[in-house]
Amino acid sequence: MSTDVRVRFAPSPTGPLHIGGLRTALFNYLFAKRHNGTFILRIEDTDQNRYVEGAENYIVDALNWCEIPFDEGPGKEGKYGPYRQSERKHMYSAYAEQLVNKGAAYYAFDTTEELAQARTTAEAKKETFIYNHNNRLTFTNSLTLKADEVQKRILQGDAYTIRFKPELKTLNMFDEIRKGIEIDTSLLDDKVLFKSDGMPTYHLANVVDDHLMKISHVIRGEEWLPSMALHVLLYESFDWERPKFAHLPLILKPTGKGKLSKRDGDKMGFSVFPLEWKDPTSGEISTGFREDGFLPEAMVNILAFLGWNPGSDQEIFSVQELITAFSLEKVNSSGAKYDPEKAKWFQQQWFVHQDNAVAGAAFAKALQEKNISYGSEDYVCIVTGMVKERAVFTEDLFELAGFFFEAPKTYDEKNAKKAWNEATNEIMSKVIKVIKATEDDSAAGLSAAIKGWITSEDMSFGKVMMPLRIALVGSLMGPDVFEIASMVGKNETVNRIETAMQKLG
Repeated sequence: MSTDVRVRFAPSPTGPLHIGGLRTALFNYLFAKRHNGTFILRIEDTDQNRYVEGAENYIVDALNWCEIPFDEGPGKEGKYGPYRQSERKHMYSAYAEQLVNKGAAYYAFDTTEELAQARTTAEAKKETFIYNHNNRLTFTNSLTLKADEVQKRILQGDAYTIRFKPELKTLNMFDEIRKGIEIDTSLLDDKVLFKSDGMPTYHLANVVDDHLMKISHVIRGEEWLPSMALHVLLYESFDWERPKFAHLPLILKPTGKGKLSKRDGDKMGFSVFPLEWKDPTSGEISTGFREDGFLPEAMVNILAFLGWNPGSDQEIFSVQELITAFSLEKVNSSGAKYDPEKAKWFQQQWFVHQDNAVAGAAFAKALQEKNISYGSEDYVCIVTGMVKERAVFTEDLFELAGFFFEAPKTYDEKNAKKAWNEATNEIMSKVIKVIKATEDDSAAGLSAAIKGWITSEDMSFGKVMMPLRIALVGSLMGPDVFEIASMVGKNETVNRIETAMQKLG
């Protein structure tokens, strides 16, 4: 095998990409880039009955959104293409025949009815039906038929499959995450490698393609662990050097019990898909992390910690930092519990980390969608910088800073009663005079003028500052009140105070 690191992400286009699949793609990408290798996208669409229109584009869009692009794949053709299995189907039959000729596989002519009857018989005996070395000689296949009868059936067009014939032995395997694994191959069934419709099964196509594409490491989800023995035996039967295997842990429900599913997300109010998905058949729309407001940097950070640990206290990683830190040795074998609150924490960290211009541009777009005038993008960027540390998503910014763009329509009842009494209107009338007389309308200028007046009047600051904030904001939240006054301007500040006096005085 070449010493070059070549890994692949090989999803089936049967629907939207689950974050478990996206995590597999990310770990393959990080491993490849850590070793200056190649990350390949291969679309495993041999099961045309389950093919879903739009699913392949969704997979590519999700990878691109997370900024984990593939080096080879559909649309990025390398010398090992094509990268859709449906476009490679002409080559698989020869490999299946090769195994038959070696005695490692055989033709099976069993009909659907015959197999159904065998299952029914086994169930009547309270046994589990398994087609393997124990009963293969009782079925209609090339092991029980004479060679000329086999050829006759094939030539006359009888439907058949090609089944694998595992060598009976104790098989020792090694997984990069789970270490040594031993299995008795007599427990395996004779898997179908080639179907009657002329298409290979996943198992044959997967192994053949990995070999032809010179895949050095197979990094995939734990659900494929039971198939590892079959795949290793196929490599041995072909006399090919096997790649190294690494099976990633399952992503578990927030409770830690069972694999995370769409139903869990629907029930608990979070997404399990990276992007929004509209089912082409039912029209059902499933939410996505992107549409929920998550940043791609946060998404990558969330996925990285689902099963991997850097061995340090650092939790916030850029993609480049992950590439430097990533190794299979630091991937856990036990399931990784998905924590929606921790996911929001990662999002908040990256939201704050954003440049004000980037976050401000997103906020300006959101304001535009609400038909709210915002002046200039520079103004929005300044406001964003003042409040973003308390935000998780862009949509939170309006709740935190809407008063910079619109005068309050209502006032927090509890705090308004606390801040406003029978003397407040008279006090605020004098504050208005101070504001109008102040030439320096910067935050510092307004602060100096109003605080100086309060001191000269020997008045408590609370009698002025609380109602001033209520007038400008509608509640007692927000950044420095003089910053707000300076940003909205003297005229708007005066207008808001006068409105509050009318409604609360």
